[in-house]
Amino acid sequence: MCRRPGSVPLAAQSPRPSPWRCPAGPGCVPRLPRGGGSSARPPLLQPVGMASRPRSSPCLFWKRILCIFFLPCILSGFSPRVKHKKNLLSGKAQPQLSQYRFIWSHLTPLELRNRSMGLQTESRVGSNPYFTLEGHKFLIFGGSIHYFRVPREYWRDRLLKLKACGFNTVTTYVPWNLHEPERGRFDFSGNLDLEAFVLTAAEIGLWVILRPGPYICSEIDLGGLPSRLLQDPQVNLRTTDKGFVEAVDKYFDHLISRVVHLQALLKRGIVELLLTSDNVDDVLKGYIKGVLATINMKKFRKDAFQHLYKVQRDKPIMIMEYWVGWFDTWGSKHEVKDAGDVKNTVSEFIKFEISFNVYMFHGGTNFGFINGAINFVKHAGVVTSYDYDAVLTEAGDYTKKYSKLRKLFGSILAVPLPPLPELTPKAVYPSTRSSHYLPLWDVLQYLDEPVMSKMPVSMENLPINNGNGQSYGLVLYETPICSGGQLHAHVRDVAQVFLNETTIGILDDSIRNLKIPEVKECQLLRILVENQGRVNFSWKIQNQQKGLTGPVTINNISLEGFTIYSLEMKMSFFKRLRYVPWRPVPNSYSGPAFYRATLRAGSSPKDTFLRLLNWNYGFVFINGRNLGRYWIIGPQETLYLPGAWLHPEDNEIILFEKIKSGSVIETTDQPVL
Repeated sequence: MCRRPGSVPLAAQSPRPSPWRCPAGPGCVPRLPRGGGSSARPPLLQPVGMASRPRSSPCLFWKRILCIFFLPCILSGFSPRVKHKKNLLSGKAQPQLSQYRFIWSHLTPLELRNRSMGLQTESRVGSNPYFTLEGHKFLIFGGSIHYFRVPREYWRDRLLKLKACGFNTVTTYVPWNLHEPERGRFDFSGNLDLEAFVLTAAEIGLWVILRPGPYICSEIDLGGLPSRLLQDPQVNLRTTDKGFVEAVDKYFDHLISRVVHLQALLKRGIVELLLTSDNVDDVLKGYIKGVLATINMKKFRKDAFQHLYKVQRDKPIMIMEYWVGWFDTWGSKHEVKDAGDVKNTVSEFIKFEISFNVYMFHGGTNFGFINGAINFVKHAGVVTSYDYDAVLTEAGDYTKKYSKLRKLFGSILAVPLPPLPELTPKAVYPSTRSSHYLPLWDVLQYLDEPVMSKMPVSMENLPINNGNGQSYGLVLYETPICSGGQLHAHVRDVAQVFLNETTIGILDDSIRNLKIPEVKECQLLRILVENQGRVNFSWKIQNQQKGLTGPVTINNISLEGFTIYSLEMKMSFFKRLRYVPWRPVPNSYSGPAFYRATLRAGSSPKDTFLRLLNWNYGFVFINGRNLGRYWIIGPQETLYLPGAWLHPEDNEIILFEKIKSGSVIETTDQPVL
């Protein structure tokens, strides 16, 4: 939810049927994202701002927030839109939706796989600007699904449900931090197989709008930027700073080579339409000459297009993000949006010939440590669920929004909608309890070799992972002390402080001082710092180093000689723990520890939701996979567990609980938010 050309003659007397019939007559036209180019594979919409730019300008690099219209399936028509700004604001009566009949069944990626033009924009005297696909007018009905937030096994199900609702386009972001976890090492496998996702969409008959970044916002850690970019504080993120641009160029050289054949960035071979995406009031700052400007909004307002018309009058209107819900942060209320309001807003878009993308159609889950954060007053991490009160639930189930939009789209499409895919089955499994545990202090010997440093080092600057530092998880800092006093430290985001194994207190971004009791003999000061998610929006992304971010002092005397353990919680770590002697679980244990239990899923595992009664704060790992964070403060009370990630019969559950052990681990077939 952050910001993110030319005229082509229409094909005369095309033998194919017109993509839609408009009651306003021949001058009535729809609009869409730019795109084009011939390719046997599905087309791709391009990223923004690939033109030449000054190499060392300190100005904000909004222009590199790339959006590619990756059309693996061709987008079809929209409804009529206002002819120009004056009409839009005048309140002139528009045709009723019941008068519309869109016909775009022939405008699919497979039907147009040999197209010669791709997505274009056109503007004629006496009519509204509009999008064309192979000479046909069309509108974009888009919905956002982030492939990296959905188990790969469920991609087809979610895309089929998008198609069955009446959408013709899927929009997705590309997270740089996940695809290039280390410099020059790329991962496009498994759940990150972008090409497979795009080709699946094309096969189903959906176009793809690809938003490749490098910055994507999206409530993901650091807005999708790799945390190693924070190693050098002199490099200004999201600017034309040389260090940042060089890193982006190397990443794009690899990324675009993977998608160009799907279609395609100007100097790297992209020929589809490029666009920028800005909030309504920011379009004057974010648009790029020659690139389609699109806007984001919460609801339809006729005056929302004033700034857009100042920079772009000869292009069709595209709402890149229509927010049908919102994300949740820990400790806040669950955000919801009325389904009737969503349906009414989409109706207005269609009546005014406005192309749109619903954000989110299906939000999915912030599995692992990928969640972002906000920090307007104080730091607040985004919860594990990215349900977003979207059109489909986190688990892919239908909602009132889905029903209302499907009914709306069905009333204006000339061809009947596909049948509804069946619901993904859910199950409730027998409750379980942890049988064994390992205090964190017992686990240290099984971690990778610790870093020895005179002074504290932030997570990103630890000399591990081939010089790329640590991106996620926790860091434990240890140093001996021989006296008590006033402890002072800068931590991000939250730290538990211990003397040996005894809890002393908490530090965070607002609490930087702590009284350390007097000690009779030297003891081990331990500071366990957790990264709760890097801010994904605003200038604060520049200062998102995690861990201890400066000297640690007692009575203004700097402490030295630190042993630093990295707790990244990778799957390889949990494989190692299988061969470690675990302790029987006591009635109660306070302090950070790992707890092991078994979930019995039967012969045919199904989706379920974990409910952690009386547990406080931590992370859940199923067969080594990180499901994400749980926290007693809510609003999220259950964790989505995909059946595709369960083994038949027995499944290993490991909880890393930071505060105090809980009791039962239950499952339910409904989420609790």
